Amino acid sequence: MWQVAIVVGGGNIFRGSSWAGSSGLERSSADYIGMLATVMNAIFLQATMESIGIPTRVQTAFRMSEVAEPYIRRRAVRHLEKGRVVIFAAGTGNPFFTTDTAAALRCAEINAEVVLKATNVDGVYDDNPKHNPDARLQDNLTYHDVISKELSVMDLTAITLCQENNIPVVVFNLNKTGNIAKAIKGERVGTLIGDTWNTEAVVS
Repeated sequence: MWQVAIVVGGGNIFRGSSWAGSSGLERSSADYIGMLATVMNAIFLQATMESIGIPTRVQTAFRMSEVAEPYIRRRAVRHLEKGRVVIFAAGTGNPFFTTDTAAALRCAEINAEVVLKATNVDGVYDDNPKHNPDARLQDNLTYHDVISKELSVMDLTAITLCQENNIPVVVFNLNKTGNIAKAIKGERVGTLIGDTWNTEAVVS
């Protein structure tokens, strides 16, 4: 039985790093607003999933008890064991850390087997495919490849955390129908960073 946890971002509503400095907004405050945006997305995602019969729980990195549970590791694991999808919101609860880092952290905490990085491209390329039509999609990469070549897959903190905990990362296109199911089932999709993986995932 697959156990799936989802770390949601909020960039479609508010991206803290983009707004820092605007109208005197400090980076910390901008990041907290971004975290609130992830909670909005998490609640919307929960409603959507439960409307099609998928039981879910939303857990936030800081307390918002009227709308979601606080993040408690043992409770999250218990929800997964009962077949519920757990949606992690509000990042790590700290400014200056990305959603990617939150995904890597939660993955390590709940002993998940892989991070599935859902994005808007087919995987990791050796160059920017938007600017170079000859850019090639990479099937496999090591953590060292990502770090040494400064590939913009995940931020350095996130990829280092995955490396230290031997957590593979699969980067794939969210917009292609069926890709999430393929990734969770272990079918070939996108780019694999690190070792092979099996059945328990955190989707970022």
